Amino acid sequence: MTAESAAPSDGERKIPLLTGLNDPFSYVSDELNLVEANLTRAIRSREQQLTDISGHLIIGGGKRVRPMVTLLAYAAFGGNRVRDIVDIATAIELIHTATLLHDDIIDGADTRRGKVSAYKKFGLKSTLVAGDFLFIKAFEFAGKFDETVVQWTADACTLLTEGEILQSHFNRNRAVTLDDYIEIVKRKTASLFHTGTKVGAYLAGASQAMIDETERYGLNMGIAFQMVDDILDVVGHPDLLGKPIGMDLRDGNPALPIILALKYSDPAVCAAFDCDNPSEAQIDRAIQAIKSGPAIAEAKALAKNAAQDALKSIRKLPPSQYRNGLKTLVQLIIDRDF
Repeated sequence: MTAESAAPSDGERKIPLLTGLNDPFSYVSDELNLVEANLTRAIRSREQQLTDISGHLIIGGGKRVRPMVTLLAYAAFGGNRVRDIVDIATAIELIHTATLLHDDIIDGADTRRGKVSAYKKFGLKSTLVAGDFLFIKAFEFAGKFDETVVQWTADACTLLTEGEILQSHFNRNRAVTLDDYIEIVKRKTASLFHTGTKVGAYLAGASQAMIDETERYGLNMGIAFQMVDDILDVVGHPDLLGKPIGMDLRDGNPALPIILALKYSDPAVCAAFDCDNPSEAQIDRAIQAIKSGPAIAEAKALAKNAAQDALKSIRKLPPSQYRNGLKTLVQLIIDRDF
């Protein structure tokens, strides 16, 4: 095994932290290190290429927000079986990484997390197989729990695939509505957030009412997270995002600022969104049109509304530093500029 392809030792990879306020990662840092060790072991294969492709994203970065909310939700209800919740958090991150490998193929993305996309480096066929490999590995962790947890995890995977197909129906389709967008986001981005928080509360022994509130928190936080991602694709800095801005316009994705700008029938936005292969000049004009119009302000207001809905659910949880961590995370998501 060469130095370039070797997986790091358990726990070697540094946890990437969101900064600002009181870092919510610090409340579950030990558990997150155990997740990292699990991830490193999970991607080892007798076929080195599977390890290399999986490690391209897993070892290469990621904010680990999904495992973190799972861990925080569990701790918020007094859960103390660390290995159990670490395993579920690992499963959720493996599923997330699998979807990223597949999404980059579907979108034709050149970069991910500041480096070349896996399929560009390793080939399309091998990357598809690596995504499948990670889905299977996820259920090595999730499959050891009771039927409820296994079913909820499977349901999250179903929602992800349905969301991808639903989004494809509105690719370069000006008929897309805000309601359509919300449904896509609920199934795609938000599914792993609300599954993680729901499973965390359930495994900790929370009441059904509290499980439902925690799930609502994850759902609305996931919606806010995606809305901010969409905004940053227009106003963010490429070096901080790890990819060029304007990717949704290039791909014809029905992202929030685009949908909001389309209702004003701005010719630059319509031209870029309608075109199968828009030029860089078209993309630049559309970005400037979105920035100069009301769409960004409207999108930020919608993201803040989703965040407020998440915070309403958090207030019903028992007071603790872990509840504070869940609250702070929402604030960091709304305020992030990377």
